[in-house]
Amino acid sequence: MPHIVLLGTCDTKLAELLYLRSQILESGGPSCKVTFVDVGRTPSAHEHINVRQDTVANEFAPESGVKDVASLPRGEVIRYMIACATKWLAEAYSKGLKDPDAAIHGCINAGGTGNTSLASAVMREVLPIGLPKLIVSTNASGDVGPIVGESDVTMMYSVCDIAGLNYLLRRILSNAAGAIAGMAHAYERSVAASSQGVSAQQKKRVGLTMFGVTTPCVDKIRDHLESNYDIECFVFHCTGAGGRAMERLVSEGVLEAVLDITTTEICDQLCGGVMNAGPLRLEAPLKAGIPYIVSVGATDMVNFGPRSTVPERYQQRNLYEHNPTVTLMRTNTKDCKAVGDFIVKKVNHFTKNAAQVQVVLPLGGVSKHPSSCKPGTISVTPTDAAIRRFVGMIATPGGPFHDAEADEALFSTIRAGLKGPKVPVVEDQRTVNDEDFAVDIAERLVHLMGLSQTGGPQHLQ
Repeated sequence: MPHIVLLGTCDTKLAELLYLRSQILESGGPSCKVTFVDVGRTPSAHEHINVRQDTVANEFAPESGVKDVASLPRGEVIRYMIACATKWLAEAYSKGLKDPDAAIHGCINAGGTGNTSLASAVMREVLPIGLPKLIVSTNASGDVGPIVGESDVTMMYSVCDIAGLNYLLRRILSNAAGAIAGMAHAYERSVAASSQGVSAQQKKRVGLTMFGVTTPCVDKIRDHLESNYDIECFVFHCTGAGGRAMERLVSEGVLEAVLDITTTEICDQLCGGVMNAGPLRLEAPLKAGIPYIVSVGATDMVNFGPRSTVPERYQQRNLYEHNPTVTLMRTNTKDCKAVGDFIVKKVNHFTKNAAQVQVVLPLGGVSKHPSSCKPGTISVTPTDAAIRRFVGMIATPGGPFHDAEADEALFSTIRAGLKGPKVPVVEDQRTVNDEDFAVDIAERLVHLMGLSQTGGPQHLQ
């Protein structure tokens, strides 16, 4: 029996939300259950509202205490109701983990920017990645990065405002109802299968971080791990959200080991680039104490949009227009030292189990393809070939991004900052995209995981 939570502001969207509820029940079939939660400014009375606004606002108030929601400015209303609804949903979700009859299999919201801000914050905070989350929103066709974040919230554009039912909005809400009902059914089936022991057959789950300029390395690692061990790889594109998603899945216990080949998001965090994963990057795997290898792939670049969007203070720096919408800036000696300091501080401060952590430095290059690569030694798709031409053009000696002094500033900072027996620093003369480097670093992770080539853990003494 799939159970779907419908969050909405009933004081402004009651008719539309009731229609959405009816369509969910119709699409979900007789076994479908909807819990309709009012998160508006003022309470609304209706027989189909399962959790009233005053219940959410009063019984689930944050530690700061109950507030008179109706008297608050709009922004404060949203912040307060986010806190209250988060507590309600966290309790409901936790209850469902213990009682299958109360389990939640999906969550949906429909509304404007205020509704979207409120509902997305609650969904991101409480519900794990993989549990269906859908928002029908008036701003779903714009920049949804702050709404979705590192989670898997599905956005559906309402086209017209959610302000009065008409044939178009009914069609869109009906489609949304069918979508969340279908997702909830699929999720419920997967949960049921897991509870019957199917999950015991899962392979070890390993996270890999990748960027265009480290694709050959990560592709080789993935092929090696999955071909030789009972491992499945989760590859995360380091666009900011990618790094955050990887770390969130570590925190949720989904990933059991991480090979963090590509840490370019640190460059964007420190220099104001557009692919910034935030100041907490690297922390989750270190805190979790899982097998974790950190490298420095693609730390020779900061990402910006079109050249005109590059901050004025960087306009005279070493810039490379990858295409009309992507401009790269070469990290200089100062930037690379800062990146090294960032890695050192995170490793020194947050490492829970030093025996499970290694830092590997590809001294031959953090993004370029090895000049020694012979034709035919790696299977090359057209995309791979384009990446290699790009990497070779800007990162090899003579290319616009070749800067041995900056690279050495990165290496020497990490070398000095992690000097000692706690976390080993492995220095490798090869480039990050060397095939043998990829295989060797993959084997380093396998050793930390205690796996044998036949798959399954070794019983180490």
